[in-house]
Amino acid sequence: MIHSSRLITALGLGIGFGLFGLACGSSSSGPAGDGGVGTGGAGAAPGVGGMADPGPGAGGGDVSGAGGQPGSGGAGEVPGAGGTVDPGAGGSGPGAGGGGTVDPGAGGSGSDPGGTGGTGGGEPIIRPSLVTTGNGAFWQEGELTEGGTTANVTVTNTENQTWKGFGGTFNEMGWDALLQLSEADRQRAIKLLFSKAEGAGFEWGRIPIGASDYAMSRYTLNDNANDLSMSKFSIERDKEKLIPFIKAAQAVNNKIKFWGSPWTPPPWMKDNNAYDRGSMKNTPENLTAHAQYFVKFVQEYEKEGIPIDHVQPQNEPGWQQDYPSCAWGPSDQTSANAFLGTFVEQYLAPALQQAGVSASVWYGTLSNDNTFTQYWGNLSASGRQLVKGVGLQWGTSARIATIRSDAPNLIIMQSEHQCGNYPWGSSSGYVTHKATQSANENAPNDYNYGRESWDLIKKWIEGGVHIYSAWNMVLDQSGKSLDDSRIWHQNAPLVVNRQAKTLILTPTYHVFRHIAQFVDVDAKRLTVQGGNALAFKNPDGRLVAIVHNPNDNAANTVVSMGGKMFQVNIPAYGWATLNYQGG
Repeated sequence: MIHSSRLITALGLGIGFGLFGLACGSSSSGPAGDGGVGTGGAGAAPGVGGMADPGPGAGGGDVSGAGGQPGSGGAGEVPGAGGTVDPGAGGSGPGAGGGGTVDPGAGGSGSDPGGTGGTGGGEPIIRPSLVTTGNGAFWQEGELTEGGTTANVTVTNTENQTWKGFGGTFNEMGWDALLQLSEADRQRAIKLLFSKAEGAGFEWGRIPIGASDYAMSRYTLNDNANDLSMSKFSIERDKEKLIPFIKAAQAVNNKIKFWGSPWTPPPWMKDNNAYDRGSMKNTPENLTAHAQYFVKFVQEYEKEGIPIDHVQPQNEPGWQQDYPSCAWGPSDQTSANAFLGTFVEQYLAPALQQAGVSASVWYGTLSNDNTFTQYWGNLSASGRQLVKGVGLQWGTSARIATIRSDAPNLIIMQSEHQCGNYPWGSSSGYVTHKATQSANENAPNDYNYGRESWDLIKKWIEGGVHIYSAWNMVLDQSGKSLDDSRIWHQNAPLVVNRQAKTLILTPTYHVFRHIAQFVDVDAKRLTVQGGNALAFKNPDGRLVAIVHNPNDNAANTVVSMGGKMFQVNIPAYGWATLNYQGG
């Protein structure tokens, strides 16, 4: 049952609907909220939002735009609702439609506890007991309804892996896109990503050590040739766009765990003396210097108030591409012997230990199935005891079982969600492949990519990973990287329209949020029988089921969980999250 006790503006991606209600139905409380910015007010009633009508606009995803005036938020359990608008019927994809922004009123003593700079604590986070999403009707909050006699989906008591959280990657292009927005919309975007009360509540943040393919330009943290002592190491470049992005996230959630990995070592450490392609030079002095490069990264970031949980030695060591990249043995271009494990065991781990830093070492990020055996085999049995986790992405999901068998104590992270719109092959089913892309196109960010994202997330989680990370969290509509040799417009959960200066919530964002907002760290994944679903038991005992309807008609679905039967109508190709407190 959908209520309308609070609203946000939403434009339907795909078929472009106008305003949809985001209601505060019967909600269940979770763990104590993370600290954040803002001041808590007293009272129980939400502030009252204003209304505005800027006229018709071109449709797209959930958009915050220029129209509408903020409501006068009063004190209460949820922020005051901002000015809502009617942007009109939309088009078939993300557009520049005139939506108004939702500007929360001052405080409220419930869903987002106060405290400057993340002082933490406070009252429990309030999360709805039911949320559904369909194409054109995103994030509809309601309340659970008991009923039904025969379950389509049964959540069992069988426990699997312990869940450790969702995350995403900080990139320069993401912050550059966010800077096109108003301060209010930029804050909203950060909360949509990192607040457990008002968004997906990501718990992990990946930091590129030097340039990734979504840096504004190529660089490393020490481009001074042959500086083996790392005396000229510097993070000054990162202070321009990466660190402000990270600091904005910390202001919303001070419990984020950060980890770093390079896309390329400094060019002078490589056989081709270039940022792109090439292989690491396998010499003792080079590997010793590179280990100190990691030590400096951890130390300098911690001076900025950004603690590093762990580092992974190389992004995709099996790929040599026309963007920052580097092979450490076999790749798509070489058949050399792997030595990434040797570097970790003999150089990187000892250097971090000797420096007395708290960051641990994980092994990754491995992405190529055809080179996995060589790279995994290069990490010895003692090395597998030395590292704390493994990063897998793209083509390595079938290798989860190998790692769980060889090293059952390791945490396994899916470290980069596939970005869609692949510039190879042809379209298959509802998954889009556009082999020839021009520079002036936009990434599709369509509903079908949301469906693909669900399939990927479900596959990896059912496979046994403990952490799932998005790739770019924010991009502009183009989504193009700095690689000019192969044009690839990549999707992202949040998108910025630079011309209209509006924020777009894509269907994929909602897919991530349907799971991430409701599943807490240290939850247990539960086995599900029937249907297309994931389920978890949170540490506080709450049961969470995320159910997908893969059919082209709405489905009345009965879900059995916690000794109860619940009925929910799931839109065509849509999702429902059931959040059950229990008796």
